Formats: sequence, structure tokens, C-alpha cells
Amino acid sequence: MKIIIAGNGKVGAALTRQLSAEGDDLTLIDCNQKVLESSEERYDIMVVQGNCASMSVLQQAGVKEADLLIAMTGADEVNLLCCMTAHSMNAGIHTIARVCNPEYMDQVFAMREMFALSMAVNPEKQAATEIERLLKYPGFLKRDTFTKGRVEIVELRIDARSKLCNVALNEMYSIVKCKTLVCAVLREGKAVAPNGNFVLREGDRIFVTAFTNTLTILLKNLGIITHKAKRAIICGGGRVSYYLAKQLENSGIGMQIIENDPGRCRQLASLLPSACIIHGDASSQFLLESEGISDCDALITMTGLDELNMIISLYGASCGVPQVITKLGHIENTDILGNLSLDSVISPKELCCNIIVQYVRAMKNQTGAALTVHTIADGQAEAMEFLVDGKTRHCGEPLKNLKLKKGVLVVCIAKGARTEIPNGDSYFNSGDIVYIVTGKEKSIYQLNDIFE
Repeated sequence: MKIIIAGNGKVGAALTRQLSAEGDDLTLIDCNQKVLESSEERYDIMVVQGNCASMSVLQQAGVKEADLLIAMTGADEVNLLCCMTAHSMNAGIHTIARVCNPEYMDQVFAMREMFALSMAVNPEKQAATEIERLLKYPGFLKRDTFTKGRVEIVELRIDARSKLCNVALNEMYSIVKCKTLVCAVLREGKAVAPNGNFVLREGDRIFVTAFTNTLTILLKNLGIITHKAKRAIICGGGRVSYYLAKQLENSGIGMQIIENDPGRCRQLASLLPSACIIHGDASSQFLLESEGISDCDALITMTGLDELNMIISLYGASCGVPQVITKLGHIENTDILGNLSLDSVISPKELCCNIIVQYVRAMKNQTGAALTVHTIADGQAEAMEFLVDGKTRHCGEPLKNLKLKKGVLVVCIAKGARTEIPNGDSYFNSGDIVYIVTGKEKSIYQLNDIFE
């Protein structure tokens, strides 16, 4: 499929890496020639230098033959104009635009036909939503939701005090006393697809499939004491912080937002009357201590610098903050992150990438495409949701009789209102929804791709 990516920033670069690995025909547009040369050297793509909203530049990029345009520049207005211009030159093209300004959100939805938008994405708002969900269950490092909120894949870290340390997976039920399935384990930075004899060790990060209504039981039986956050310190007053504060306004959580720019502080104070806005340097130990970092329930670091976020988060952890969430925009070396022992890490670009990749796969395979796609295990695995239809093979056959591709695991089957975490005797039929986890090296576009 021919795809044009306009803008080679954080999200654009992540999309280029992902879609080029999937074999798509990519053309990248950016004003910065050095950025384009770097991407051209790393990937098998075409590049065009120039303004992506210009007809001549779009024509040079082959917009008339393209199937999809993804506008990911840092300017919302340029992205919208780029999509409108592309549609005027190719009425059949699909368009996706990044729109981040809160002032535009409602009108973009209302005027999506005028803007010729197939889909609008907002990485900052997606990140805020993910952080809000983590604050509701402080014991988990990450949560991904399936089947309309009934099933989740949650991430936990195994430390020396964990009840699961040195425990084999087939003995896990006797400890957690609820139905779960460990679908992936990160050990020393490498993703492992475990079997029942796999023994968990200190430092492992495990990805557990469980029913949403049993998450509290899971945490309680693991001895992870959690309580709803009453006070959170947010470092950085950018858009993610604004969206998060808006979502938390009615939650009863007291918020202190530390921002270094006095003008932005005044703006936030007018937009967020229920939040406490503090003008200062979030990396100042004196300021953090004076604001009571040791007594807060959650620390969320969202400055514009990844390195600063990591340092503040590590300091917060050393102060005994129960829940620390770190936003990272650029860091791609997951081995570094694993060695730093950061708790929850949120990447707006990866969240946005997941949605766009899901859209691209659906375009390639109009029938049977994944309903949802989530990246887990530091990007080394994917969790996907598929609808079983009349073309799906092996309906009604027990899973123990099926030959699945290596590294593919069926983690959940939804049969109408009833959802089950499967065993060898489980089966699926037309109309059911099946959830699988697979390594990123496997290209799974439809459910039949999981079979040998």
C-alpha cells in the first residue's frame, strides 16, 4: 500500500519505522533535509523535501496514486490544510491528521467532512487518558483494555518481596486465587513467551491477562496495597498535563502542577481553577521537598525533556512515592529503561502509532482486520482483537487440537456477554471475539494468520 507521511517528528519517525517494517511503500515529506537523509539511510523509503501542504510538494510525493496520507507535523493547521489539499488532488485518498490544540478538538470533529479527514489523532490526549487509568489502579505499571473494558492485559514487576518471585506459572493460581494468564514476560530486556513450567525471577516484568472485575482481587492476593490517590504532583505544564488535569477535575485528586514558564502558569491557572499551579523548576530538590513530594500519592513527570523526567522520577521513587509515572517522547533504547527501574512509562508517540497502524492494517484487509491493536513488552509483542466470521478456520475445534504459529497465544475468547480466559478445551465460533498475543516479528493481519 502506498502511504505518504508528512512530518518526520517523533510520531512520524515512529510510524516510518513501523510501517516500513511491514513492507508498505512509504514516501516521507519534511522541510528538514538532514532529517530526511537520516530516514532514507535507515529505511527503504522515498523522501521529498518541502511544505507538505503545498500542491507541488504533494504532487512530487505521488499523492494522486497514494492510498493514505498521514499528516504528523507539529502544526495542527498545516496538518488540516495538508489533508484538505491531498483530498482535492485525490478524492479516494484516506487521510489522518494529528490535531493537538484543545481549542480545535470539537470543531475538527464537527467539520471532519469539510477537512476531508478519515481520522484525527491526539497523542497528548491519549497519553493523559492512559495516565488517568493507571492512577485508578496504582499497582500496575501499564493497562491495556479489550472487549469493551471487560478484559485487560496488565503489567507487573517482580521484585525480591513479590509473592510470585521464584514461582512457576502453573502454581500461580494458588497465590492469586483468580483466573489469569501470563501472556508475555520481559526478562533482561527480551520478551519471552512462557509455558506453565516457566519460573518467575526478580526483575521480570510480566504481562497478565485478567478480567477487569478481578484486578482488585489480583492486587490484594499479591499483597500489593493500593489506595486511591488523594494528591498528585505533576511536573511540567504542557498539553498532556492540561488534558490530564481536566480528566481528574472531578475525581477528588488534589493536583499540584509545577511549570517553569510564568506565562504558561497564568494560562493554566485560568484554565484549571481546581488545580494548584506552582511556578518553579521541577528538577529543584528544594522545591519538590517544599511541596511535599515524600507525602504525595503519585508523581507524574511530563516536562519536555526525557532525561529530566527520568531523573525526577528516580528521585521521586527514592523518596518513597507510591506511584511514579514517566512520560518519554524520544527514548527508544528499552535496555536503558529496563536498567533504570522506572515504574510506569508512557509514550504518546507509541500510543498514537498503535491506532494508526491498526487503521493501516484494516485498510489492507477490509474484512477480518484486527478490531484493536496494542503494543506490549516494550514494543516486542502485540495484543490484538479479532472478530470470528464465516471465513475463520477451525471454528468449534478445541484449542489443544489447533496448530498455532510459534509465539502466538490465544489469551481470551468473548462469546457475547460471556468472556473466558481459555484452556485447552476452549473453542471459538462465528460471532465470537478472540484475543491473541504474538511477537512483533509475526505479521498477523487477520485471525487465519495465526494458524500454521
